[in-house]
Amino acid sequence: MRETLLLLVSAALVNNVILARFLGLCSFMGVTTRIDTAVGMGMATTFVITVSSMADWAVETWLLVPNDLAYLRTVTFILVIAGAVQFTEMAVRKLSPSLFQMLGIYLPLITTNCAVLGVALLLVEGRMSFINSALFAFFSSLGYSLVMVMFAGLRERLAVSDAPRLFEGPPLGFITASLLALAFMGFSGISA
Repeated sequence: MRETLLLLVSAALVNNVILARFLGLCSFMGVTTRIDTAVGMGMATTFVITVSSMADWAVETWLLVPNDLAYLRTVTFILVIAGAVQFTEMAVRKLSPSLFQMLGIYLPLITTNCAVLGVALLLVEGRMSFINSALFAFFSSLGYSLVMVMFAGLRERLAVSDAPRLFEGPPLGFITASLLALAFMGFSGISA
């Protein structure tokens, strides 16, 4: 239980995919103008990261390593991720057409979201068991979603604030993101 809790804290907070590893910044800045959109993107990305990481672990363990095909890792992982994104896109289109419209081009772009590939490659590098890999992927994606929703909430408040004209829009977003990253750095002493 303690190991699982440490994995949760480490994956979601200490080594947050967005704020510590700087992966997935395109969707982080593009989809976080509204909380509902950020929640939808977070759920879709959580599903894709978790499912594709489990599949990538299986491909790595049972196909690539035994057949000495590790050089095909990145291409193979991207194909698995693309399949998971296609499934997710079809499910979101069917279950929530309004969310599908809100996410727009960002939903199919999950395929090229470096956070998804980054988590899969971190699992390979960490040489974790299947259960730990699945938990790490899930907790990493929860951290991704948490930061997306927090940032969307901050951006919604900043949109109605009286900011200097020079800082309106992306500059204020990047400043806010950097302050959020500094806040998350406070979790770095917890992993022991």
